[in-house]
Amino acid sequence: MAFIRKQRRERQLQLYSRERFSLLLLNLEEYYFEQHTANHIQNKGGQNERKIRGSLKICSKSVIFEPDAISQPIIKIPLRDCIKIGKHGENGSNRHFAKTKSGEISLIFSQVYFIKEHNIVAPYKIERGKMEYVFELDVSGKVEDVVETLLQLHRASCLDKLGDQTAMITAILQSRLARTSFDKNRFQSVSEKLHMECKAEMVTPLVTNPGHVCITDTNLYFQPLNGYPKPVVQITLQDVRRIYKRRHGLMPLGLEVFCTEDDLCSDIYLKFYEPQDRDDLYFYIATYLDYNKKLSFHEHHVAERTAESYTLQWQRGHLSNYQYLLHLNNLADRSCNDLSQYPVFPWIISDYCSAELDLSNPGTFRDLSRPVGALNKERLERLLARYQEMPEPKFMYGSHYSSPGYVLFYLVRIAPEYMLCLQNGRFDNADRMFNSIGETWKNCLDGATDFKELIPEFYGDDVSFLVNNLKLDLGKRQGGQMVDDVELPPWARSPEDFLQKSKDALESNYVSEHLHEWIDLIFGYKQKGSDAVGAHNVFHPLTYEGGVDLNSIEDPDEKVAMLTQILEFGQTPKQLFVTPHPRRITPKFKNFSQTYSHNAPMADSPGEESFEDLTEESKTLAWNNIAKLQLHDQYKIHKEAVTGIAVSCNGSSVFTTSQDSTLKMFSKESKMLQRSISFSNMALSSCLLLPGDATVISSSWDNNIYFYSIAFARRQDTLMGHDDAVSKICWHDNRLYSASWDSTVKVWSGVPAEMTCTRRQRFDMLAELEHDVSVDTISLNAASTLLVSGTKEGTVNIWDLTTATMLHQIPCHSGTVCDAAFSPDSRHVLSTGEDGCLNVIDVQTGMLISSMTSDEPQRCFIWDGNSVLSGSQSGELLVWDLLGGKISERIQGHTGAVTCIWMNEQCSSIITGGEDRQIMFWKLQY
Repeated sequence: MAFIRKQRRERQLQLYSRERFSLLLLNLEEYYFEQHTANHIQNKGGQNERKIRGSLKICSKSVIFEPDAISQPIIKIPLRDCIKIGKHGENGSNRHFAKTKSGEISLIFSQVYFIKEHNIVAPYKIERGKMEYVFELDVSGKVEDVVETLLQLHRASCLDKLGDQTAMITAILQSRLARTSFDKNRFQSVSEKLHMECKAEMVTPLVTNPGHVCITDTNLYFQPLNGYPKPVVQITLQDVRRIYKRRHGLMPLGLEVFCTEDDLCSDIYLKFYEPQDRDDLYFYIATYLDYNKKLSFHEHHVAERTAESYTLQWQRGHLSNYQYLLHLNNLADRSCNDLSQYPVFPWIISDYCSAELDLSNPGTFRDLSRPVGALNKERLERLLARYQEMPEPKFMYGSHYSSPGYVLFYLVRIAPEYMLCLQNGRFDNADRMFNSIGETWKNCLDGATDFKELIPEFYGDDVSFLVNNLKLDLGKRQGGQMVDDVELPPWARSPEDFLQKSKDALESNYVSEHLHEWIDLIFGYKQKGSDAVGAHNVFHPLTYEGGVDLNSIEDPDEKVAMLTQILEFGQTPKQLFVTPHPRRITPKFKNFSQTYSHNAPMADSPGEESFEDLTEESKTLAWNNIAKLQLHDQYKIHKEAVTGIAVSCNGSSVFTTSQDSTLKMFSKESKMLQRSISFSNMALSSCLLLPGDATVISSSWDNNIYFYSIAFARRQDTLMGHDDAVSKICWHDNRLYSASWDSTVKVWSGVPAEMTCTRRQRFDMLAELEHDVSVDTISLNAASTLLVSGTKEGTVNIWDLTTATMLHQIPCHSGTVCDAAFSPDSRHVLSTGEDGCLNVIDVQTGMLISSMTSDEPQRCFIWDGNSVLSGSQSGELLVWDLLGGKISERIQGHTGAVTCIWMNEQCSSIITGGEDRQIMFWKLQY
């Protein structure tokens, strides 16, 4: 997991440099300013005087001395505990000093901490009582400046109000930043062009490090003010894959940069002092990525993706549950660099007692539709009773499901220094440590104030957080046993087995069918408002984004206290969804095997192949090779744009309609036009063949629908059913569906009259689906139980034909909807519009789950649920990889817009029509 890998890198770096100091030795919200090589003189002037070599580090709230010899402890002296600061040998109580040539600094204080003696991570040792330490700087000329700095910081630490302390330290920091700038000698190349420089802080868990940010035409740099942990951090812009704007301390000041596609841990996290600086830097990087994406035709550079862009991939099994939750956490401002917003994962398993774990039993799993606090009915009743009596603002839970304390509760065995930093040099009480998986789950169910969820490490590959590999002394429990490795449930043979079974549970059918319910609670519509109340999911108002406006708080003490409370209490993720989250498509899923990999796409287990399986296999093969489409023939048979294509079952006859008002019949075998029929002088808009290939139906701008008998070569019937142009028609099971510019879609029942009969067929209107504006396109799902319509004003509507009621109305285009169609499994609708967007909508929830943009309208398309072949305004055919979020191929086609497209059932043959009056025949070559 990212956090574990990060700790290993840091430990390796420290082993290499033999440096024990880290920013974690500082207090929260403390800054490290500068260091000086020095000697700590013990027993100054005495017979046993001794000099210990090391470095003296000046921090905003403390002085830290790190001896070179690891056998000696690091010394930390809080400035607030200092009684006198000055040159050694000064007389009098005055803290200011006379100018002498002494190179020694004297600190008289009442409390000191000893840390990492023999380089062992352990609780800090504290010594109290008045004492004096003397430090001798190598450069005696710096003593005056150092003492003056210490006196200034000491005054800040001794101020009564926390807000005044923070303000003074901030002023000192900003003054130091203002007196320095980025060292341009650190550029990788003398030819680099500077775009922007500003002040910022590099964020790592629990600490921030101030310095200067610089961006050039090729690199992003951060130079720490203190030169720690290295003089400059450099990231090549060409390597950047993702960038995200972040909330930091409830303010829009963060920016996180990733040079990997899937890793949760970023390459750098920056906090700016001004939102505009953050936005400007984001703009520069995003512009660079966008430019290079177009220049190199690489699709891997992505600035900031939306949650919906991943939802389709997850629904269709191209992202595992684990991967999807990582992406949602990332998009919701959760970062491994910010422990107050650490990624949150759900408890999945509820059985920690059985000898065997049965993932086929629903009782094995936690109820994902309820927050942890609502899993115990009796506890919930007590909480609700208190909630009802509580004055506004009300909340059900007095603690959160994710906080820095909870994160480090789980990770103390691999991140002990973080726990010591958070808890002022102490580990928690041994009986309150993370001792047992089962005990922790039981406490989350029964505890009065324990509602915590899990972290990604529980579903990762590294067992380090479960094992005391560092041999830490974490204390002794009341029963006398030492805190060591985490106690596993009976069904886990080893830590590795525990993680594997946890991963199997996360990817199981049960969780895949119910994970959307938990997403609704944590990232979705049940996070806030009345839906949160109904779901018993209400936390303290301060935990929510926008719950408090820090800029409106004028009292500096109140502001600091408020921010500290929020950061320590925990924060609710940024809300990603405001409508119910779609379910996962699960019928084909199998339980994951022991060989499951987080990066592996889901696949069905092999089974017996039926004819349908083979047909589906051939279709899948065809769509996998859709980019290999080759133009076979082309014919110009119309005088205006082609508007519709229908093909006989045997593929020999092709019927087309056109704005030239004609219906034409073209023989594919003889390559000759066989018939040309005109019903009126108005354009025809679409056509279809009725089952049996005996009748062609055409829709017209003259408000009519015409039935043409192929055998008798004449008009068979006319349906005068609309008050304006008919834009599109569909047919299924003796029912005709017609869309019109008169703002209606009508459903008709009836079989056209046999030409041998004298009477004409009467069509009965079964339903009228009313719209607010003209309807430009319609399509049916495979079972003809659902209909999708697209309007002139950009709205996509999904209708239930069994009840003639609208299920969803989605305003997802900024212009006319050009085309819309269901996926083969009826789970999704794809629509294209004049705005150049391709939008994927979840049919069950009506949620827009994916949106891609082209630089021109896509007038028509066909798709298989994963890939799209669209006809563009310029005449190109575009192959879209919806799951990869990219255009994978551009195929030259018509000289004008592609206006209609047809594909045979085997997905091997395609015909397109265009504004260039041509029909083109395409074949798949593979």
